[in-house]
Amino acid sequence: MLLSISTTYQPATDLGYLLGKHPGRFQSKELPFGNAHVFFPEASDKVCTASLLLELNPVELLKSGSNNFDGGFQLEHFVNDRPYVASSFLTTAISKVFGSALNGNCKERPELAETPIPLVAELPCLPVRGGEAVLRRFFEPLGYEVEATQHPLDEQFPNWGSSAYFSVRLRQNIQLQHLLSHLFVLIPALDHNKHYYMGKEEIEKLLEKGGDWLKQHPEQEFITRRYLKNRGALAKEALSRLVVEDEQAEEEETVDMKERVEKTKLHDIRLRAVVEQLKASGARSVLDLGCGEGKLIRLLMPHGQFDKIRGMDISLRTLQIAQRRLNLSDASPAMKERIALFQGSLTYRDARLDGFDAAALVEVIEHLDEARLDALQKVLFGHARPSTVVITTPNGEYNVLFEGMPEGKFRHSDHRFEWTRSQFRAWCDKVCEAHGYQAEVLPLGDEDETHGAPSQMAVFQRV
Repeated sequence: MLLSISTTYQPATDLGYLLGKHPGRFQSKELPFGNAHVFFPEASDKVCTASLLLELNPVELLKSGSNNFDGGFQLEHFVNDRPYVASSFLTTAISKVFGSALNGNCKERPELAETPIPLVAELPCLPVRGGEAVLRRFFEPLGYEVEATQHPLDEQFPNWGSSAYFSVRLRQNIQLQHLLSHLFVLIPALDHNKHYYMGKEEIEKLLEKGGDWLKQHPEQEFITRRYLKNRGALAKEALSRLVVEDEQAEEEETVDMKERVEKTKLHDIRLRAVVEQLKASGARSVLDLGCGEGKLIRLLMPHGQFDKIRGMDISLRTLQIAQRRLNLSDASPAMKERIALFQGSLTYRDARLDGFDAAALVEVIEHLDEARLDALQKVLFGHARPSTVVITTPNGEYNVLFEGMPEGKFRHSDHRFEWTRSQFRAWCDKVCEAHGYQAEVLPLGDEDETHGAPSQMAVFQRV
């Protein structure tokens, strides 16, 4: 089985530093079930490719009982696909051979390890139980461009139909650590099999490698259950711990920021400013993307101008809270027609987002990895294309004015970035140029002469 990772980042041979492997050497590592080899078929300043080739020893597999099959035909332990397909054997090899990169460590280039770079991962034979739709549901919300070719059951007899195996290419500007952690979790989830006994330690692996991004993934529950081979008790515990970690992050924000924003009521200022912009736009149908517990929707409800309001969030638990707080379960049929909530991802094209006059993202974009913002742009500005889009985000320059806030710390533990005013303006300009919008950027909250306002808002109008 083979995994190849390529980059055009220049100098491209820095990929060797990131992986901790010298591009000019063929390196091997003995594993309990075979041998892993790392080599670089191409290594220049412009393009560099690192390949991980895993050779399984069928005899050792049989001795150790590593073929952990759940049923099948009588000789399946002797005749099977395990030596040839990407599976949990490959993810184990990734953790053993590329362990430093998987953990985000790079002694020679520490700053590069934290930098999104153009990466392409290729898997010539990936088993996907559920077909191409499942493959895309797993990877596309993470911002990947996915190319997939399904293998026939038999090359000589194409009429026999297609197999469960795909040749897959994944492309994205992303940190190498994130790419490897996605592969570590999603390969065995797609295969829906593992070569070793499933115990509670698998929950720890899942949370360690997937916790940061899995709690935001629209297929969180599906992936968790597949990764844990539908072991109900294990999946239930893993999902509950993902929710607990999310609640702890929210609680941390409340404790850390309460005193800082108490005097200005910054959150109320944001919401009311967004409502005023939506009213001024003349919109009748509004999307609240990343709606959370429905605070913006509550402010929109009294205004008869808005005859269709939809809230989308990635967290099912948060939507349940919003449903309860907005009293939608007991609402009249007319109110249920006017206001509805649904689960979804901002980085995944969704027909339910089409046809709206306006969309709002209140303190949402900073929760996404910057490398995934391109996917958000395509979904929102490229495909859904509402006439008006209102986006708010923290002004990172203002953080120095919060008493007791350490330098370099973000306002929320889940924030991936907090842009300066110039960074936000540059991003807005990029969106406008690419998708045919014009934008006005406005301050939110009391302005400091040097550092600006605590928050900032962009109002996009489709040209």
